Amino acid sequence: MAAAERRGHRRAPDVKVTTDVLPSADADLLVVGARRCQGHLGLQLGPLAHAVPHHSACPVAVVAERA
Repeated sequence: MAAAERRGHRRAPDVKVTTDVLPSADADLLVVGARRCQGHLGLQLGPLAHAVPHHSACPVAVVAERA
């Protein structure tokens, strides 16, 4: 289990998480994370989260970490 999956499992052990690696053209949805920083409005996108929506062949959901 990857580190991100382990952290999620500790927070919500009853939620089943599966991971499949696919080319984005074959995916139904691509989910990327974004951080919230103290003193800044909105989401602070890193280089990957900023580039993915512009280049993905499928819908993208940018999900903020919990405040």
